[in-house]
Amino acid sequence: MKELGGGCGDNHMNREVNMSLDGGEPKEESPHFSAYTLALLGNCTLLFIIQAEAALHEPMYFFLAMLSTIDVVLSSSTLPKMLAIFWFRDQEINFSACLVQMFFLHSFSIMESAVLLAMAFDRYVAICKPLHYTTVLTRPLITKIGMAAVIRAVALMTPLPFLLRRFHYCRGPIIAHCYCEHMAVVRLACGDTRFNNIYGIAVAMFIVVLDLLFVILSYIFILRAVLQLASQEARYKAFGTCVSHIGAILAFYTPVVVSSVMHRVARRAAPHVHILLAIFYLLFPPMVNPIIYGVKTKQIRDHVLSLFGRKDV
Repeated sequence: MKELGGGCGDNHMNREVNMSLDGGEPKEESPHFSAYTLALLGNCTLLFIIQAEAALHEPMYFFLAMLSTIDVVLSSSTLPKMLAIFWFRDQEINFSACLVQMFFLHSFSIMESAVLLAMAFDRYVAICKPLHYTTVLTRPLITKIGMAAVIRAVALMTPLPFLLRRFHYCRGPIIAHCYCEHMAVVRLACGDTRFNNIYGIAVAMFIVVLDLLFVILSYIFILRAVLQLASQEARYKAFGTCVSHIGAILAFYTPVVVSSVMHRVARRAAPHVHILLAIFYLLFPPMVNPIIYGVKTKQIRDHVLSLFGRKDV
């Protein structure tokens, strides 16, 4: 097998290498382009501001820079191919390219979960142990956290391409997704796929359950510390620093949970429902995270306003 191909719900698999993105003029406008543009513009703006402003060289913003970088790579690994599908009807993808896309997609999703957990730890230290904030969250520790997130994701996802290459694919040429998702490709394979099924479920449960459990635990300690503050204004100000992070957590985990529940509860739902949920999972977090942090974080909001409101003298 040399080729996987197709569009959203219509990905064809064949043996001939015949890749081409030259499909002529775009045939329709797609909201995916707008979402991708917003994701790139928003996340790149955040990265520029954090890099340029020395006042933002703090642990919270270093983690935010990691999150923005992950969102740029995550959306760029899938959205360009989606646009080629919608605009140019390019419904083929090389099998090796499919595996590479799958690796980046799942690896950076795992990294994003890890960074969101690290940001929960950052808020926990800032609110529960404020006097030790600068001594606990040092740059070497932040670097180690970032490296650990990358190593964990790469270690968990590296086996996937090798596990998929050993199969013969004979169950039709259609991948029911706009991108190469692990289980969607496994469903086309012949032979014993139980290990792939178990591995995929185990990794998903390990990442979502474990990371989300520690995030919830962090916020239990944060909530307890906030409620012990003397004044209502102090409680509001302390918890207000967590609002952006809570929004990012909801933006990332809600589509994951909804999609997982739909796959188990509504198995007979129309295929396009599952496809739309899968697209929403990829589009939503990279698009809304810069908006959430830009609106709710005063330092970023002020720098954005000064950046775009600056007038030439």
